Formats: sequence, structure tokens, C-alpha cells
Amino acid sequence: MSASKKSTMISTGTVAKNRKAHFNYAIEETVEAGLMLTGAEVKSLRLGRASINEAYASAEGGELFLINASILEYGSIGYMKHSAARPRKLLLKKKELKRLIGAVARKGYTLIPLELYFNARGIAKVKIGLGVGKNTVDRREDIKKRDWDREKRRLLKGG
Repeated sequence: MSASKKSTMISTGTVAKNRKAHFNYAIEETVEAGLMLTGAEVKSLRLGRASINEAYASAEGGELFLINASILEYGSIGYMKHSAARPRKLLLKKKELKRLIGAVARKGYTLIPLELYFNARGIAKVKIGLGVGKNTVDRREDIKKRDWDREKRRLLKGG
């Protein structure tokens, strides 16, 4: 192996973002949670082979699970294959867990993964947002506000 070969593995930083989450949901608060993963899943995450666009968190039996998060199979492992979209347990403190499950039990609240990343210590974490789904009118208002802010910046810039 040559010394100039660069590693494509991610040791810290963002692996995947859910860009549509802030457009489709009014996020009220965010929480950082750990993930219960297999070794092959961690290696696949380090290669950046994950997607959380269609994912959500669901409560089952007093625990939270990340549903529909896609972590593709790590290619060179043969004996311990995992399903790409299997439910993954979220690791939270009991107090946070009870508070989030209580909020989800209220009408309209949903837990949405916003970002999947490795923290400074190299541990896989997911940022979960607690929010309410926006209706079409709210989305249109957000678009109008964003366009107006853009127009204001351009006018103040002098162009």
C-alpha cells in the first residue's frame, strides 16, 4: 500500500441529513440520541452509505426505534449481513425517553431524524427533532417569507 492513499472513511462529521424535515415539519426541539448498530453498519456509515430522508422514530414497548433509515450493507463482510432498513434502537436517558414518548402521545407530534453524524469521539449519533407536520398553507407562508428575506438582502446589498 502506498503512503499517499487517502482514506474515504468519515471519523467525525455529518453522514446524512434530512433536508426536507424543516420544510415538512415545524420542529420545536432537538435531542441527540445514540444508535444501537452492528459493526458492519458502523463501517458502512463511515463510508457515508446512509439515508434518513424517509425515516422517523417510533415508540414500541417503552423504547424508541429509528424506522426506515437506510444503512446500506458493508461490501466486504460476508458472515454478518444486515437488512438495510431494519429498525434500530435509539439510546436515550430514561427521563428524556419518557418525555419524548409523552410528547408523541399528544396529538400531531412526530419524532423526525434531522441529522446522522459521528461526534468528536467518533461515536454515531442521530439528532432527533420533535415537531408537528405543516399543512400546505404553512409551507406556502414559509416560501413567501424566505423569498422576501432574499429580496430584502438583495435590495440592502444595493443590487
